[in-house]
Amino acid sequence: MEGNRKIILSAKDVEVKFRVRDNYLTAIRGVSLDLYEGETFAIVGESGSGKSVFTKTFTGMLESNGMISNGSVMFHGTDLTKLKKDKEWEGIRGAQISTIFQDPMTSLNPIRTIGSQITEVIEKHQHVSKSEAKEQAIELMERVGIQNAANRFDEYPFQYSGGMRQRIVIAIALSCHPEILICDEPTTALDVTIQAQIISLIRDLQKELKFTTVYITHDLGVVANVADRVGVMYGGQIIEYGTVEEVFFDPRHPYTWALLSSLPQLGVKGEELYYITGTPPSLYNKIKGDAFAPRNEHALKIDFVEEPPFFQVSDTHFAKTWLLDPRAPKLEKPEVIQNLHEKIKKMTDKGGAFHVEEH
Repeated sequence: MEGNRKIILSAKDVEVKFRVRDNYLTAIRGVSLDLYEGETFAIVGESGSGKSVFTKTFTGMLESNGMISNGSVMFHGTDLTKLKKDKEWEGIRGAQISTIFQDPMTSLNPIRTIGSQITEVIEKHQHVSKSEAKEQAIELMERVGIQNAANRFDEYPFQYSGGMRQRIVIAIALSCHPEILICDEPTTALDVTIQAQIISLIRDLQKELKFTTVYITHDLGVVANVADRVGVMYGGQIIEYGTVEEVFFDPRHPYTWALLSSLPQLGVKGEELYYITGTPPSLYNKIKGDAFAPRNEHALKIDFVEEPPFFQVSDTHFAKTWLLDPRAPKLEKPEVIQNLHEKIKKMTDKGGAFHVEEH
């Protein structure tokens, strides 16, 4: 418990390796995270930072060449890292922890009706009759905004638009009333207007059904609009986490500075947009020091030698950077993200879609 909040899932020192030919790639390097009941936690970072791989350890969905080589993921007294067979996952995957993936076409079977794909999950996990399952499925379809649901029950995925298919994927994910819903880039394949509708739908359903949501995204605009807390991932580690206000308005890790500086909304007409130079580290090699050091213009000598610990900024805000060591030089964050609160306010006053909600 933290204050009145109850921990629903606790990951400790999770390490994930993948065997690639005769070599091992360490995709997750000692990640710890507590998820709280009813919260929305967003995980952000570049492609390849480990966001999706980390959350796959919650559902036993690592690829066949992947393995959890260290750590634990505790959920209701069960260490999920110890479950190996699909049979052992039956009461958890889909039932208590569900995932929405980014491309609804790969999540749905193109040669089966929409209705049959929802009722199959309901029948399997809730052990109800076919007619009860159909009734529940139609109700779910209506709840996620499918009009004339009863008439559209026997249609196929190709007869639905991309946004409608994603609504069906959400319906399937929620059909077993999960306690945790993992949203893995749920709006990437959709246009901006539909993205906003899907995000709003998930948020409304969360308020109604009281589940915990984990958003995996590279879109900081989405994070600002939906998250209570944020974890920033880089090189297979969470390197900063805190409330959405802390991470946006008082970021402490240079990588978080760089991510925020890259926001297109902060671009100035006629000036080149900021981008992070260099490339992420190869996770085939053992990383020495701070993984971001080679790309970090503020790197200290120690960053290339010794991995930083987490330093506490507040009760809820932690960052893994030597810049927070009392002996480190005091650096100002980049000018483009100073007074970010004011800059975002100006953008939204002009009708922009980007804002940080008060939580």
